[in-house]
Amino acid sequence: MAKKTEIIKTRIYSTELKKSVVSQIEKGDLTVMEACRVYDIKSAQTVYNWIYKISRTLQKPIRTVVEKNSVDHKLKELEAHARDLEAALGRKELELDLYRRIVDLASKEYSVDLKKSFGNKASK
Repeated sequence: MAKKTEIIKTRIYSTELKKSVVSQIEKGDLTVMEACRVYDIKSAQTVYNWIYKISRTLQKPIRTVVEKNSVDHKLKELEAHARDLEAALGRKELELDLYRRIVDLASKEYSVDLKKSFGNKASK
């Protein structure tokens, strides 16, 4: 069986028509679907393409997808990280207090001010 070859008809719209349609849509005189019916345009996407190219006020919308789970998950991670940092800071403060206490007790035990003499080099 031989395939039938069909000639595909393409419509070419003039620039003036495109500008006129977009202008009417911008003014609110026509909707996209009404413009398709009035001007016998087969696809609404064709009109939207004209709008995106010609219009200064009507632009293609930007879609931003924010998933609730991802935001909540990130927040929980940050809160856990903050808790870990606070715990580490608390441990370091306890260590510092312990070292200070040891230095004070050693200073009293040996009757030497270790805070002042700690950095001095021993003489030969």
